[in-house]
Amino acid sequence: MKLHELPAGKSRKSKKRIGRGHGSGWVKTSGKGQKGQKSRSHPGIAPGFEGGALSMFRRAPKFGGFTSINRVEYTAVNLDRLNCFEDGAEVTIEKLVEKGLIRNAEVKVKVLARGDLEKKLKIHAHAWSESAAEKVGKAGGELIKIG
Repeated sequence: MKLHELPAGKSRKSKKRIGRGHGSGWVKTSGKGQKGQKSRSHPGIAPGFEGGALSMFRRAPKFGGFTSINRVEYTAVNLDRLNCFEDGAEVTIEKLVEKGLIRNAEVKVKVLARGDLEKKLKIHAHAWSESAAEKVGKAGGELIKIG
């Protein structure tokens, strides 16, 4: 059908006027069938109502908990991975990205104590564990806080 073939005048179907006389074909029960809850004037069935059975929402397990809006997420860098730097080097976020130890420079970095540090390094990080600080100190290195 093309635009010029549309019937003139009524372009939309008129709404079904139920309960308006025998000629309409929608009289007596007005398309609602015989009796029952949904045939009444206000069929107030709540969403999720399952005929009196325990509803799916109440049957399903609930997972509560709390998520802090102030949570800070860090990217972990372990000491054993920092051995790829030269002795006496200054380890910054940009250098960690260059070496492929972290993906981008916008993340916050936390130094963790897995493995041993064999070189004296100046490490710039946002946070570190106590045991990592001890190991860096033993190796003669230094941890410098960023931000």
